[in-house]
Amino acid sequence: MKVFSSVKDVSNLQEMVDSALELKQSPFAFQYLGTNKTIGLIFLNPSLRTRLSTQKAALNLGMTPIVMNMDKEGWGLEIKDIAMNGTTVEHIREAAAVMGQYCDILAIRAFPKLEDRDEDYSEELFNKFVKYCGVPVVSLESATLHPLQSFADLITIQETKKVHKPRVVLTWAPHVKPLPQAVPNSFSEWMCRAQKDGMLDFAIVHPEGYELAEEFTNGAKITHDQDKALAGADYVYVKNWSSFKEYGRILTSGEGWMMNNEKLKITNDAKVMHCLPVRRDLELSSEILDGPNSLVIQEAANREWAAQAVLKKMLETFV
Repeated sequence: MKVFSSVKDVSNLQEMVDSALELKQSPFAFQYLGTNKTIGLIFLNPSLRTRLSTQKAALNLGMTPIVMNMDKEGWGLEIKDIAMNGTTVEHIREAAAVMGQYCDILAIRAFPKLEDRDEDYSEELFNKFVKYCGVPVVSLESATLHPLQSFADLITIQETKKVHKPRVVLTWAPHVKPLPQAVPNSFSEWMCRAQKDGMLDFAIVHPEGYELAEEFTNGAKITHDQDKALAGADYVYVKNWSSFKEYGRILTSGEGWMMNNEKLKITNDAKVMHCLPVRRDLELSSEILDGPNSLVIQEAANREWAAQAVLKKMLETFV
């Protein structure tokens, strides 16, 4: 594996999930793979779970992690091929190439600007890192996808499910500011693939106008009726996102869309998931977050094993 940015980079989904769960049982069994190897964790945006879990995963594999917060510690990067007579100091061609000289694997995190849909969805920054760094690259979240989060979500579902093919529902939730589509895009992409592989059934529910890009939702059942979607659900994944069609806009206050215990009664005693951070009593009720149906902490913990399974796969290419 040279690049991990999407479920499309995974050839066998069940095999990857099994690998992560095996690593959870024996975290240090493959330290020989990462001995004398360095991973560069490059952050252009804030992070808690992604930074800590990926750093820990690398250490479990014997790697040396180097963390760089480019937004605070690095030069302003130029992405476009233009004369650099503005505020940027270093071009991504040189920056990525130099990072590749110091590191055996690079992992990149960058958010969209939510101003120009075509620009964000081109994934120019991530793709140019891949092009110029010369080493394997992991996405720690990009403008359109958050694959390590979605991988951890699938791991969590697989290790907690009580039926062979659980019913999984992604529901839109309210928020005070416009958020990217990266997490719902990615979750949808991974769940659609898992559904195709016979691992689960998947549905999406959101207010009108919040349709995600079809390339990520192909195969999902999509509705605007939350109660109908929640009926019989085994897992409910709660997440806000801004409009894709009217890019970056908030179209509704979302009154009545927050998951609470009353809505939980409609489900099959569903486990509730969220990628975190979560706005309590806005996106998701405290009664759920603090109750027995919440999986958010276990889900966050599984970020370590998702990252470790991916890094192990990459390190095996060096052997």
